[in-house]
Amino acid sequence: MRAVPEGFEEAYRAQRARYPSAEPGWQPVHTVYVPADRFSAGTVAAWGDEASSLVKAHLSGPREVAEVFGLPDAQAAAVHEKVLRKLATEPIEDLRIDFEDGYGVRGDAAEDEHAARAAESVAAMHASGSLPRRWGLRVKSFADGDPARSVRTLRRFLSGVTAGAGELPAGFVVTFPKVLMEAYLGQFAGVLAELEGEFGAPLAFEMQVEAPQTLAFLRGDLNESLGGRLSAAHFGVFDYTAAVGLPPQEQRLDHPACDHARHVMQTAFAGTGVELSDGSLAAAPASERTQDVHALWRRHAALVRHSLRHGFYQGWDMHPSHLVSRFATVYAFHLEHYDSYRERVLAWEERRAAGGGVMDEPATIRTLAAALRRADQALP
Repeated sequence: MRAVPEGFEEAYRAQRARYPSAEPGWQPVHTVYVPADRFSAGTVAAWGDEASSLVKAHLSGPREVAEVFGLPDAQAAAVHEKVLRKLATEPIEDLRIDFEDGYGVRGDAAEDEHAARAAESVAAMHASGSLPRRWGLRVKSFADGDPARSVRTLRRFLSGVTAGAGELPAGFVVTFPKVLMEAYLGQFAGVLAELEGEFGAPLAFEMQVEAPQTLAFLRGDLNESLGGRLSAAHFGVFDYTAAVGLPPQEQRLDHPACDHARHVMQTAFAGTGVELSDGSLAAAPASERTQDVHALWRRHAALVRHSLRHGFYQGWDMHPSHLVSRFATVYAFHLEHYDSYRERVLAWEERRAAGGGVMDEPATIRTLAAALRRADQALP
């Protein structure tokens, strides 16, 4: 009898390649989408200034934080301080210049010009040190029937950035929307391989899950089939809920149909290293009145909490007001259980009982340690 079954080594190598056990690195808590024609080198600073002004006008201290976000007083003080610090130092962690739905169809000459201007702005931000840690653009979908337009915008943008910055700055990623056919993924990966040779920099992309058809080809070996270029999968709430036939008033992130799609994404990509991101809230404060700003923050915070509870630690933000509720909710989420998680991990490492009679399993300890790492990476 063989000590090692025939074919084991090959299967084990495939397992290690498909499901790497390495600890996940830093992941942004959000992606901010800005239409290409409204993007400039001052966009990040402008968003930070507007969000800070909203805090000053409508969230002046811990008491208001506790009331709006439903936090205990002690935690509210810490959250308030961290939100202010974050908005002053890094209001946007991940920026996407949008040439798709948020931009629309403008004609070739206009899109060429906006791609060139966006590239100039990115180069200026890189020079000034204001470019977010992760950044990139969203191209048009191949499902629109014009892949040449997507590739043309991407090539023009990359050419302008590398010419202006002298290189492709770190953190670049492309968002590829409305993937209705699996073949489009392979075709886009091929485009990136060609551009990688042209510009001499590694290129990765995020796919968007915006239709029920897409769920059918999500699987653990998908990234392998794409040469390892798939870095993330982002959920698109409005296209998805429309595609499954929900009425307009039910197009929301916390709808059960969206929960199902997110869980399919989690199941398909678990252990692969492909990051997951939730979608957005398409709303801004109804007015500048405090009650309307607070109402927007409460609604957005509820959706962010829903995502976090379901294991989606990143989402889209579409308006400067969202930065406040995003950061406040994320920080409160991580702070709430941080000390108890740390105590349970220490108890396990010291081989003693944790408080409250908790008996943790090894898988739970790994989850607790991962939650602590995520908190340390997210908290300013």
